[in-house]
Amino acid sequence: MGAENRLTERTVANPTSALAAGALLLLVGVGGLLGWLRQPRELRLDPPAAADLDRFRPMPNGISGTPPQSYFALGKPYETDAYNLSQGKRLYAWFGCAACHGDGRGGAGPSLVDGWWLYGPEMVSIVASIRDGRPHGMPAFHGRMTIEQIWQLAGYVQTIGSYTPKIAAPSRNDDKHTRPAENRGPAIILFDEGPVGQEPGPSP
Repeated sequence: MGAENRLTERTVANPTSALAAGALLLLVGVGGLLGWLRQPRELRLDPPAAADLDRFRPMPNGISGTPPQSYFALGKPYETDAYNLSQGKRLYAWFGCAACHGDGRGGAGPSLVDGWWLYGPEMVSIVASIRDGRPHGMPAFHGRMTIEQIWQLAGYVQTIGSYTPKIAAPSRNDDKHTRPAENRGPAIILFDEGPVGQEPGPSP
């Protein structure tokens, strides 16, 4: 009984602390709500939507193609959504993409930031490259990733090699930054230099 009385007396004696705590909780709640309204996040696609993302139509030459209608209905989330781009960045590290492409500037595989895309910079081309592989070294990942993960990784790859800056960006690394931020469009800066490791040539 005495402890309850002391607690009540402290609360009454110091109403500003109670108001401050209430205001802080309200601020956190409003911030969380505004963040969700700005970018609602669905952590897992419905199976029909995920299956539809796997039904894109590449062109016969393997360059570009037609995304499924569901991609536009979803609002192109793998190109414009910071969460999905961050997931793509995580997948880039998890699946060892840096072993061939380095931090994006190339290595055993081609550079992703020099502005030269062998199969085009469109999302369908990048998704097809990751899902089905390409000749001369690019393995297929359709048996190792879900189709949503493939689209997330493709969005990240497109962002680091983009010709124009994007508003959305993945989180930055804590280690040394060796190239521009992923959404800063480094390809436009490096484009005139030609493909990495080759002599400058005509625009593709």
